[in-house]
Amino acid sequence: MPALHVDHFTILTDQLAATQAFYERFGFVVGARPEMLAAGRWLYLGPQAALHLVEVPELPVQRKGVLDHMAFRAQGLAETCATLKALGLRYSLQRFPAPTGDWQLFFKDPNGATVEFDFEGHETDLPAAQSAPEAQINR
Repeated sequence: MPALHVDHFTILTDQLAATQAFYERFGFVVGARPEMLAAGRWLYLGPQAALHLVEVPELPVQRKGVLDHMAFRAQGLAETCATLKALGLRYSLQRFPAPTGDWQLFFKDPNGATVEFDFEGHETDLPAAQSAPEAQINR
């Protein structure tokens, strides 16, 4: 039986409210979560709980696994870059070669997890942050 699709990512956090607020800025919405032993939140994209936030007293020193980043399809490239800039966060923006020409935007969440937002290539309203020190834009 093959895998069908990504179900969710789990983020351990010692700052639940800040992590929730961070992802809400990008369209994630708190939704239903079953009663569990650990405190946390489920953040939805549409009908799917895409992120499971699990509150821990402190982040483990030894990180688990080899997951490099989590990626989401997104809209509003310029607005997203402006939000990251307003938050004082560094980001990297690069463009896929033809035929797609899609944009990849990478940044860190409050827990150090790398997030990738992928935008359609037709979004050409680029941020004016090309020379800003917090941004690295590769075309």
